[in-house]
Amino acid sequence: MLKTLSLAGAIVLAATGTGLANPVSRTHTTVELTAETASVAPGKPLALALTMTPQPKWHTYWKNPGDSGMETTVTWQLPEGFKAGELEYPTPIRLPFGGELLNFAYEGASTLLVTLTPPADLKPGGSVPISAKVAWLVCDDQQCVPEDAELKLTLPAGDGAAAPAKRDLFAKARAAMPTHVDWPVKFATSDDRFTLHTPWALPDTDIEEVLFFPLEDGVISYTATQDAQVADGRLRLSIPVGYKPDMETVTGILTVRLAGAPKPDAFFITATRDDSLSAALPPGKVITSGGMDGHSSPGGGSNAAVGASGGATGPDGAGTDGAGVSLPLALVSALLGGLLLNLMPCVFPILSLKALSLARAGGGSEREARTEGLAYTAGVLVTMGLLGGLLLALKAGGEAVGWAFHLQDPRMVALLALLMTAIGLNLAGVFEITTRLAGSGQSLVSRGGAQGSFWTGALAVLVATPCTAPFMAAALGATLTLPPALSFLVYLALGLGMALPFLLLGFIRPLRALLPRPGAWMDTFRRVLAFPMFATALWLFWIVGRQLGLDAMVAGLAVALLMALGLWLMGRGQGTGKPMRLGWGLAALLVALAGGLSVPRLGVTQAVASNGAPVQTAGGLSVEPFSEAKLNDLVQQGKPTFVYFTADWCVTCKVNERVALERAEVADAFNAAGVSVLVGDWTRRDDAITAVLRRHGRDGVPLYLYFPKGSTADAPVVLPQILTPSLLIETVA
Repeated sequence: MLKTLSLAGAIVLAATGTGLANPVSRTHTTVELTAETASVAPGKPLALALTMTPQPKWHTYWKNPGDSGMETTVTWQLPEGFKAGELEYPTPIRLPFGGELLNFAYEGASTLLVTLTPPADLKPGGSVPISAKVAWLVCDDQQCVPEDAELKLTLPAGDGAAAPAKRDLFAKARAAMPTHVDWPVKFATSDDRFTLHTPWALPDTDIEEVLFFPLEDGVISYTATQDAQVADGRLRLSIPVGYKPDMETVTGILTVRLAGAPKPDAFFITATRDDSLSAALPPGKVITSGGMDGHSSPGGGSNAAVGASGGATGPDGAGTDGAGVSLPLALVSALLGGLLLNLMPCVFPILSLKALSLARAGGGSEREARTEGLAYTAGVLVTMGLLGGLLLALKAGGEAVGWAFHLQDPRMVALLALLMTAIGLNLAGVFEITTRLAGSGQSLVSRGGAQGSFWTGALAVLVATPCTAPFMAAALGATLTLPPALSFLVYLALGLGMALPFLLLGFIRPLRALLPRPGAWMDTFRRVLAFPMFATALWLFWIVGRQLGLDAMVAGLAVALLMALGLWLMGRGQGTGKPMRLGWGLAALLVALAGGLSVPRLGVTQAVASNGAPVQTAGGLSVEPFSEAKLNDLVQQGKPTFVYFTADWCVTCKVNERVALERAEVADAFNAAGVSVLVGDWTRRDDAITAVLRRHGRDGVPLYLYFPKGSTADAPVVLPQILTPSLLIETVA
C-alpha cells in the first residue's frame, strides 16, 4: 500500500537504430519498451510504449492503486534539453481482496505510453542515451514483491521516421487508453455521499454498468457499490464518500458499459465542486455497479475472478509477511509490538529513567501523575510520528530505507553515543541542568514534570529503534503497501503501545500504589542508573567502529572524553559559582559536539569487507555473505539454504545470534542436513538488502528465511523474529 510516488515506467531499448527493447525479466515481471520511431528527430516528440507483463495470476498497479498497492516509479536520466512527459495509463480493472480491500490494477500485460521531447538543436548523426531507475510492485493473492531495475537505451539521432512494424502495438495501446473529454462535469458531497453530475444523451435502458476510478486517493470508498441514474439529460453517479470529502477538483476515469458492448467506454474526466447540486439521487431507476462480488474486466464490469495482494502468515502466527495485512490487524499488531518493545533490552536504560521519575512523583497529586503520563505519551507519539513521517517521506522520494534507518548513519550513532554519555554523567552527579539549560535534551533526566516526561518519551523512541519486538514485523511490513496516511497511523499505534504502561500508571492510582515511596534511596538509584547509560554509549561507539573502523571508534571515545571534561568543568562552575569554569566547560562541550559530527569522516573504510570466503561463527556455523546471485545459484542446485539479515545495531538480531545461531547443536544440525548459510549485513545502508526485506513484507531486520531442498527462490519459509535452537533444528530436520 504505498501510494505516494508518481507513476512512471521502465525503459529498455537496444543500442541500435531500430528502437526495439529486448525484454528485461525480473522474478515476477517482464518489462519491455518499444519506440514508435526508428530514430530521434530534432524537436519532434517521440512516443515510447512501456509493456509490463506479470506472471499469470500476478498483477501490477494503476497510478492510484486503490486500497493497497504501489504505483511504479522512475528516476530519469536524459541528455541535456530532453523532457519526459507524464505517463499515460490504460484503464485499470477492479481487484477485490478478502472482502476488505479493492485495488485498481492490471492483470496480464499492460502498455503505458510516454512522450519524450528532444531539443530543437539536436544534431543528426549522434546518439541519444537514456537511463531510468525503475521500481514497481507486483502481487498475487498471497504476496507482494517490490521489483526494480536500472535500465538504459540508446537511439540514433535522425529524421524520426516511423517504424511500421510497431504501428499495431501503438494502435492497441492507444485504444486501451481512456478518452480525454472536456465535459462540464460537476460533483457534490454530503456527509456520506459523493455524486458526479455529467451531461448524458442516451437513455438508461442502454446502460448496463457505470463505474468511476478516481485518480486522487480518498475521494470515494473503493469497496462500496456505485449507483447510477439517468434523468433530465444528466447522468448521476452516487458513491459513499472517502476520507477526503473537501476536494475542489477531482479527476479520474468514468466507464460506461452499454448493452451488447464487448467492453466499457472509458472517459477521462475533470470534475469541479458545485455545492448547489444534490449528493442524493432523486427517486427513479438506479443502476448499481461495483462492490466486492468480483473484479472488473478492463475499464469496469464485474464478471471475472477475484485476485489481489495478500500476505502469508509466518510460523510465529504474527503475520510475518506484512504485504497482505489489513489495516485493523496492522494497528493491533503495532499496538502489541509497541507494548512488547518495553521489554526489549535497548529500551531498559530509558525506562529506568521513567521509573525514577514515577517514583519521584509517587507522593504527588493525581493531577501531576496524569500530567506526567500524558506528557510522556506525547513525547513518544510526537517522536514516533516524526520518525515515521520522515521514513515515509524518504520512501516517497525513492530512497530504499526501513525501520531504524537513522542508525545506518554513523553520524547519528555517534551523536546518540555522546548523548548517552552526557545523560550518564548527569545521573552520576557530574553536572546539573540549570534553568538556563532546561530546554536542552538532557533536561529529560534531571527535571520532573511534563517537560522531563516529554523528553524521556522522545529519547525512548530513538533508543528503541535497534529492537524489533514480536508483532512489529507484521505492522511495519504493512506500511510498505498501505497508503501513507494509514501507514502513519500504524507508526502512531506503535508509539501508543510503547507509552501505554506509563499512561495507565498516570491514570490508575492502584497501579501507582505498587511503586516504592520517594526517599533517600532515589539519589543512590539515580547514580546507579548512570552505568546502563555508559554501557549504552559504549555499545553505540562499538557500532561506529563496526561501521567505519577502529580509528573512528577511538576518535568517538576521544570526543566523549573531551565532552566529559567540559561537563565536569561546567559542574565545578555550578558548584562554586565561578563563571570562568562554566565558560570553559561550555566551550569544551561545543568542541566535543563539533568533533562528534566529524567522527564518521575519520573512518577510512567500513569494517574489512569479506572476500566471499566462508567464515566460522562462534558456534561453528559456516556462513557466507548474502547476494541474490549466490542465493539463486544455491537454490537452483537444489541445496537447502538458510538466509538471515542482521545489523550490528539490531539488539534483537544479536540476541538471536548469541542464543540460537551460534550454538554448537545448531551448527551440527545444519551441517548434517547440508544447509548453506548466507548472512546479509544491513548495518550500513544496502539497497539490495532493503529490496529483499520489502519483498518479504519487512521494513527492517531481523529476517530469517529457509529455502528447503527443491524449493524456489520466491517461496521460502519465513521464520519468527525470536529464534530458539530447537526451532532452527526442527526447521532443517
